[in-house]
Amino acid sequence: MLQALPDLSSSSQEEWDLIIIGGGITGAGILREAVRQGLRAILLEQNDFASGTSSRSSKLVHGGLRYLSSGQWRLTAHSVRERQALLRDAPGLVSPLGFAFPIYYGQKPGLGITRIGLGLYDAIAGKWCSRKLRWDEFDRSVPDLSTHELSGVLYFEDAQTDDARLVLRLIQEACAHGARAYNYAPVSGLIEQDGRVTGVRWQAGPQGEQGSLRGRTVINATGAWADRLGGGQAPKLRPLRGSHLLFSARRLPLPLAVSFLHPDDARPVVAYAWEGATLLGTTDLDHGEDLDREPHISPAEVDYLLRGAAHVWPGLKLGRADVISTYAGVRPVVDGGAANPSDESRESAMWQQPGLIGITGGKLTTFRLTALEVLAAVRGHKKTPPTQKILDELPALERPEACEPAVWQRLLGRFGPALPQLLALVQPGDFSRIGTSSTVWAELRYAARHEAVVHLDDLLLRRTRLGLVLADACRELMPRIREVCQPELGWDDRTWGNEEGAWYRRWHDRYSLPPRGQE
Repeated sequence: MLQALPDLSSSSQEEWDLIIIGGGITGAGILREAVRQGLRAILLEQNDFASGTSSRSSKLVHGGLRYLSSGQWRLTAHSVRERQALLRDAPGLVSPLGFAFPIYYGQKPGLGITRIGLGLYDAIAGKWCSRKLRWDEFDRSVPDLSTHELSGVLYFEDAQTDDARLVLRLIQEACAHGARAYNYAPVSGLIEQDGRVTGVRWQAGPQGEQGSLRGRTVINATGAWADRLGGGQAPKLRPLRGSHLLFSARRLPLPLAVSFLHPDDARPVVAYAWEGATLLGTTDLDHGEDLDREPHISPAEVDYLLRGAAHVWPGLKLGRADVISTYAGVRPVVDGGAANPSDESRESAMWQQPGLIGITGGKLTTFRLTALEVLAAVRGHKKTPPTQKILDELPALERPEACEPAVWQRLLGRFGPALPQLLALVQPGDFSRIGTSSTVWAELRYAARHEAVVHLDDLLLRRTRLGLVLADACRELMPRIREVCQPELGWDDRTWGNEEGAWYRRWHDRYSLPPRGQE
């Protein structure tokens, strides 16, 4: 289970091998691998776990075909191999995803070159799966696809995940093996002695409690905020915004995921079924706004994504009225001076000073390799290849009769060794799905009781994804959500009312469509 804020003061009396700042996928991966290496590690996150970039990705675990096309062979190879490892080690949390890739006449690269690229992709993975789809196959698998000047449709495979749940599982497993992790615990500064970083100062809690932690090494894993902590010379970052639209699965039904090149700029765009809805993204733009302000899709990005959808599915006539929610994230990309944001490398960058190691950039898929690189620097050793499974073994449990096999696989993947605790809370009807989402009530109940929920948006945006995949900020189901969660959270009526009001305002400001003309 995750630690509550009041416990942070007790951690201040101990000395840690590692103090990790940042509760996204990079910090979570370092925490998990540190415990495996016998290090005493603690993690502090200024907001909620995965509340930054790591809950706002395109949810893909992939090698990155476009990295291959731009000559980033090493990144592609590492990503494909880690994708395969995650598929092996995280069933139910990381799932195979088949893609249809329509190629239109005049598109570059064309059908032949793209087939060669997909063959290389397969060769790196050691699994041959790409091929050209027959006309009758893609007609069934990608209904309503435009056939105007269509050269052919290729098939390839990658994987999908729930990025926030992957972060949570890593943190929970680390805590089960002796680590500690705290959300809403911002670090206010570094402590230095004789030119060496020896700890951090923190300020957290509703009353602004303050304290300090002592540690042999501090890890700056704050992503796009990496240059704010001080200490060492962080690389120049180029924050890039990626935004997404979500539609109901009924309005945009996709048996296969679709990857296509946008007609405006030939950037890759993907659409696929996710958590009971259909996700469409992403953009790739310089984000010039204040990083402390939650990112939001712009009207221009909405129009860009809808133009892409109209290019591939003209008959569906998808428009703003069909969008059920939006989200945007900021990628911590190292500035390489590329004119086009999409040409910047997604490799990670590390820097050091005595007692401090910083890490930023990188990809969701390769978080474990990043963690091992950082820990090798901590110990002053050469990085060694991973030898253990990424996640702990799943418990040998009997599936309850009321739980469908697909739901059972989902729960095993999301909660892993913690699943017995979830089962202990289950009440009649808890294995049924919530509205049109893939989430079941048991997930919501467990998260409210055991997953360090401080605000309602923690529950609806990250512990579950209901706030994204259900229309109108879950308003229709909110009475039932309150009935299930309020007792588990221990909130009185006033607290619930305040949180619900804050949630609706936040969803309207950051997760709904922006008014036209607002930039």
